[in-house]
Amino acid sequence: MRHLFLLALTALFTAAAPAAAQDTEARWSIAIHGGAGTLDPDAMTPARRAAYEAALQNALDAGARVLAAGGSATDAVKAAIVPLEDEPLFNAGRGAVFTWEGENELDASIMDGRDRSAGAVTGVKSIKNPILLADTVRTDSPHVFLTGAGAEEFAAEHGIETAPPEWFATEPRRESLERMKAQELSSLDVDHKFGTVGAVALDMQGNLAAGTSTGGMTGKRWGRVGDSPVVGAGTYADNRACAVSATGWGEYFIRVGVAHEICSRLRFLRSTNWLTLGNRRVPSGETQAISQLAADAVMNEVKELGGDGGVILVTPEGHALYSFNTTGMYRARATSEGVNEVAIFADE
Repeated sequence: MRHLFLLALTALFTAAAPAAAQDTEARWSIAIHGGAGTLDPDAMTPARRAAYEAALQNALDAGARVLAAGGSATDAVKAAIVPLEDEPLFNAGRGAVFTWEGENELDASIMDGRDRSAGAVTGVKSIKNPILLADTVRTDSPHVFLTGAGAEEFAAEHGIETAPPEWFATEPRRESLERMKAQELSSLDVDHKFGTVGAVALDMQGNLAAGTSTGGMTGKRWGRVGDSPVVGAGTYADNRACAVSATGWGEYFIRVGVAHEICSRLRFLRSTNWLTLGNRRVPSGETQAISQLAADAVMNEVKELGGDGGVILVTPEGHALYSFNTTGMYRARATSEGVNEVAIFADE
């Protein structure tokens, strides 16, 4: 796969023509996801599809408004993720899946590409919007990653909004746990999709950010932690390369280090002038193709190991991209150049 990746890059560079002077106009870009997995178009009723599309558009609009007003990428990421955490359709915040013990345990992380500051929390049970706690860890804590009771204590000290257990619990998620136990199924058998939510953004100052939030996997046990709160696996942002948020079978995303791996490949290409070709800049359309190749190559590695899922990413040029190895991923993107798209299935 790496060999094919390099061959594809060589073909792109060979065909590249001299580009015009780089456009210096400030621009912004945002992409969001609501999980990837085995989605069946035949099982998606028009009403249910409309509900998902409306929820995705609402979150996309919230993030885009921040960027269009000149706000920061980190603020846009939070603005987009909060309504997804509040929406029971997704496995994050309200609507999170249940652990084996019948509780909702929440994870989140966020990263600022300017200085690679990051914050993450895992195993919290009363935090209404875990992404806001993760960002407070990033800005107000000397640490990067807080867990369980300690994270809850930190939240209380910083006035983070909480909610009772019934806020997070929904009947469809409870039924999934009961069916899993009764029929001795795996998490994948009852979920069929990964409802993790996330957002990546480029602001008009040229800064990147990424954030991810999840309830984990149905029936998770023994304090299991997936990729979503793990900086470098489920979330990563670096102004020198890209911003990535992932969704999928977390164990595999951790093993590959998916988010960091994608950014690392792109940063390497930039550092070795593969994306500038000396004094000649690679045209924007080709940097988009190169970034897509990098994301696809990493997702193929996940698939080869046996994992599935997807990623969203935004590049310094403002390309908002997706890559997933499943039948669908709830996703949306918008840019200052007028792009506004919401999609669910792979062929859309």
